[in-house]
Formats: sequence, structure tokens, C-alpha cells
Amino acid sequence: MTRGDVIVWIGGLLVALAWAAPFVWMVSTSFKFPADVMTQDIEWFPRRWTLDNYRKVFEYPVIRWGFNSLVQATVSTGLCVFFGAMAGYALARLRVPGGRIIFLVFLASLMIPSEVTVVPMLLAFIKIGWASTYQALILPTIANVFSVYIFRQFFLSFPREIEEAARLDGASAFKTFLLVALPLARAPMIAASVIIFTLNWNNFLWPLLVVFDDEMKTLPVGIAAFAPITGSHTQLEAFSVSMAAVTVLSVPSLLLFFFLQKYFIQGISQGGVKQ
Repeated sequence: MTRGDVIVWIGGLLVALAWAAPFVWMVSTSFKFPADVMTQDIEWFPRRWTLDNYRKVFEYPVIRWGFNSLVQATVSTGLCVFFGAMAGYALARLRVPGGRIIFLVFLASLMIPSEVTVVPMLLAFIKIGWASTYQALILPTIANVFSVYIFRQFFLSFPREIEEAARLDGASAFKTFLLVALPLARAPMIAASVIIFTLNWNNFLWPLLVVFDDEMKTLPVGIAAFAPITGSHTQLEAFSVSMAAVTVLSVPSLLLFFFLQKYFIQGISQGGVKQ
């Protein structure tokens, strides 16, 4: 190992510690008594442990909110990954006039803030009577440029010989994509799924606006009720409860990445091989 490698490893370790510190503090605070949260000395680990904060969180319909978030995030991610794979495959394989320009327009759309489209979409869903429904939560999140990008980059380096063999057997272009190309794109599929699922799971603004019924709230919107700051008033005793609520919110995304991190890293690296 060279000196440069050591410097890189040390730098990466410091970045990892800086990233992990707030998470450790959040989990630690979630097990503290309210009186032990605001102390003069920093306590990374609680002296006294309690589960009362989590009991208070689950006095609310957190399970229902979690179910709504799970349905919304899972269905949205599945549709987004599938249609993103179709679009990425088409942009990588089909020779259409202006195909590169279309892809650049896709990338340029990333510069448009999502808040710009929120009001028109909200009015449209209210007008057709879909407010506070799963359709309203799912449909606007299906289109995702990142999914298109990562699949396009993967399919640019995908061996054409495999596709040609399928077509010689009589498979159509769509059948070749569905039965040959897509099953072999496992790594980018998992990478895109992890990122998009996390984005959908943590989505706050759109569910906050389009949902008017408590039963249809998603977990991020419901968890916002535990915020310790209301207007100009700060409830010190609510910090530990709010940390417990945020911990509950973060667990699914962390578990998903933990179990799929190998494929996630592989998919990200494969997605940037060829421009």
C-alpha cells in the first residue's frame, strides 16, 4: 500500500465518521430520558435507557403510515425501474434521429426544481378526484431521469452478440429486452432500486400536499408531527421522541442498502463505464 493509498483511506474514514456521527447521536437520543437530552457534557451513549420514546411514537398510527409509505415506495420504484430500463435500452440501442439530443434533454430536466410542477399536478389530481389516494402518491414519481441514465449507460456496454443470438431465434426487439437484456441488468437494476426507493420512501413535499386524510398519510408526513419546534416554541422534552420517530423512518432504507450494498456499488460503477 502506497502513501497515497493511506491518505485516501484515512480521508475516507474521516468522511465516514463525519457521516455516522449524526446517525449515532440520533439513535442514542432516541433511547434517552427527556431530562438527559440537553446536558452540558456530550453523551454519545445514554447513561439510562428507556423505550418510552418509542412507545409514544407508536401511540400514533405509525404502522398505517408505514404501510402507505411501503405501498407508495415499492410500487413507484418497481414501475420507475421498469420504465427507466425500457427508456434506457431504447436510447442505447435504437438508432432514432435525435436520440442523443433526447437524452441530453432528459439530463437537462434534472435542473428543473420539482417544486415548479407541484402546483399544476396538485390542481389536476384534485380536479379528477384522486387526492388522498395511492394513485396520487404513485403516478407523479414514476418518471425518474436517474433510472433512465443508469440503464442507458449499462446497455451501451452490453454485448450485442447476446441480443443478436436472441433475434436469430425469432425474438422481437421487446422480447429480447424483456427476456434477455433486462434479466442480465441485475446490478444496475438493484442500484437504481435502492436509490429510487430511498427517494420515494423519504418523499415529503408531494404527499404533504396531495393527502388530506390522516389514514393516507405517509410516514415522513406523519413523523413531522413529532417535531420538537412548533412556531417559535421549542419543546425540550420532545427531542427524544422526535429522534425515536426519525429512527423508525430511517430503518427501512438503511436495511435495504445494507443487504444490497454489494450490488449497489457494482451497479453504480457499471453505470458510468461508457459515455
